[in-house]
Amino acid sequence: MFSFLSPLSFLPFHAFRSFRSFRAFHVFHSLAVARLHPPCRDGARLALRLPSRLRASLALPSCLAAACIGSAAQPASIVVTGSREPLARHQVAADVVVIDAERIRASGADSLEDLLRREAGLQLLRNGGPGQGAGLSIRGASRGQTLLLIDGVRVGSATLGTPELDTLTLAGVERVEVLRGPGSSLYGADALGGVVHVITRRAAAGAAGPALSLRTAAGGYGAREASLAGEGRAGPVDLAASVSEERQRGTTAVRPGDPFGNHNPDDDGFTRRTASARIGFEPLAGHRIGLVARGGRLNNQYDASEFAPPLFAPDNTGDFRNRVRDELFALDYRGAVAPAWTLSARLGDEYSRSVSGASQTSRFATRREQGVLQLSHAVAGAGQLTLALEQSDETASSTDYAADAARRNRAAVLAYAGALPLADMPALQGLAVQAELRADRNSVYGDNTTGRLGVRWPFAGAAGAAEDSAWSLRALAGNSFRAPSFNDLVYPGFGVPTVRPEKGRSVELGLDWRRGGMADASLTIYRQDQRDLIGFEPDAARCPPDPAYAFGCAANVQSARLQGASLDGRLRWAAAGGGSLGARLEWLDAKDRGTGQTLPRRARQQGGFSLAQQAGPVRLGAEVVQVGERPDFGVMLPAYTTLDLLAAWRPHATWSVAWLEGLEVQGKLLNATDRDIEPLRGYQALGRQAWVVLRWMR
Repeated sequence: MFSFLSPLSFLPFHAFRSFRSFRAFHVFHSLAVARLHPPCRDGARLALRLPSRLRASLALPSCLAAACIGSAAQPASIVVTGSREPLARHQVAADVVVIDAERIRASGADSLEDLLRREAGLQLLRNGGPGQGAGLSIRGASRGQTLLLIDGVRVGSATLGTPELDTLTLAGVERVEVLRGPGSSLYGADALGGVVHVITRRAAAGAAGPALSLRTAAGGYGAREASLAGEGRAGPVDLAASVSEERQRGTTAVRPGDPFGNHNPDDDGFTRRTASARIGFEPLAGHRIGLVARGGRLNNQYDASEFAPPLFAPDNTGDFRNRVRDELFALDYRGAVAPAWTLSARLGDEYSRSVSGASQTSRFATRREQGVLQLSHAVAGAGQLTLALEQSDETASSTDYAADAARRNRAAVLAYAGALPLADMPALQGLAVQAELRADRNSVYGDNTTGRLGVRWPFAGAAGAAEDSAWSLRALAGNSFRAPSFNDLVYPGFGVPTVRPEKGRSVELGLDWRRGGMADASLTIYRQDQRDLIGFEPDAARCPPDPAYAFGCAANVQSARLQGASLDGRLRWAAAGGGSLGARLEWLDAKDRGTGQTLPRRARQQGGFSLAQQAGPVRLGAEVVQVGERPDFGVMLPAYTTLDLLAAWRPHATWSVAWLEGLEVQGKLLNATDRDIEPLRGYQALGRQAWVVLRWMR
């Protein structure tokens, strides 16, 4: 076994590129960085062998290494992700963060991952600036232990076993729900750390007419953005659609003098295009058939090295690019089939292709076909009882694989969330219970059963009504798992078909407070123990008896403990035009249980605050994000603090000109203090960046 602080633990994303004959070494480096990290005398040499597509897992460290179908936009007091069905927040024991459309518009965030990093318990790990490989750590869990849903459909790379946030934009996004903490008992594999659910726009029932929004922006580092979104209804048909394009010249992603010799002084920019549409048809009142379609294209440059024959000397002068194409289609139905009974069904198809490298490239393609059948019963005066059946078929192919890979997963879910009948116990009135049980059967890695049990108790409030309660306690405990990726199982010279899923057990305790709709705060204390984490086993004697594993193989090699606390709150006021103040703090202790050492790239503390004030036609805002020191590649990366400033003006409030109605002019200054930030060892983020944004809504 080995330590998490060995030198190979911290090799970054896009570190190297090699001749394809060193495939096993490629994967070794990928897993060494993304999961467990073995010391090896020849580690520096082996680390040079990595296929470019696998580098996506390197950007983010590991711990060691279907929502409501066809759901429409919900008010902030209703959440979907914590229970698979729309429920009031006081009925859910899970820790769910809601970022609604108003907060998205008011934010200075330049991307989805930038928006998420501003929440307590979420840490962003990105190889440089916008458009570079990015992932999310929730409560110290690895990138691969975060499940990503788009409109309830699971998305992400089946070869890497990770979500791909860098291919997503904020265009067309209505709200984002984040389940902080494990969610395998609802969603199955990979929700070991948490769930990010992106919900796109949908025309609301009863809308007065069509709505249209146009956004265009220009900023420093050659940044240009444009997006168009619209929604409307015509009788029983609703439609929402959006298109967007982003370009940025950027700067070199790797710092001069980086420890891997990959620095190239050229700019590493990106181009990202997305298009999405949601169409719905209501043949009868209370019944809706919907279609979701989404496509994304990413072309980003990065710094790396390749080793071409015959000398295999390192060459970092190539034009290294990562070209990704994602497509998602889903057909869904939701309707009331009987009083208090709701039936939901969905068929989804996600397809992803990528080509990475310079003169030598690797190609990967994955496909995930999904089917869900869900029946929910509204228990009179209490909560929701839900039964769901799922099937998912995943396939993967690559120029680096010996043959195509495939697997099938079938699952059944039984869940209840809501109040208990405690009329004879006034002190426990409003007590809500959340109980879930899920059984997964996979054709490759076998059976896994997960469960979760939690309670929420409103112990003080107005008139004893749970929904108006000012104080509530919540507690939650359960188990979870992460599936091995196709690379863990079948990559030539590395993957082992008998690798087991990663497992986790967790417990959390929370205290919530709110004062009407004007103020709220939440404190959560948590602990999660993880075992069977997948990493690199350097001892060939512990690998299958095959010469291909002469340098080691994938194995379940280590365990970790993640514990900490998150505190966040928000205050809103209507006086003086209205405004808001938000603050958040996180303390994290993420340790390798074998060595007691801190896991790489996890900040022990992170926090920040935001302030916004409306003054007539002008809105002013500021946001501070502070990230503590993080161990990475044998050094401690320095803590940093960023300041973002935002000003918005609505000229129609000053001049009553018809064509100015709905127009807003924004100015943003990101990283206003021009802080030099090293997000990962050897990489650099953007400096000060000014933006001018025009937004028109009608």
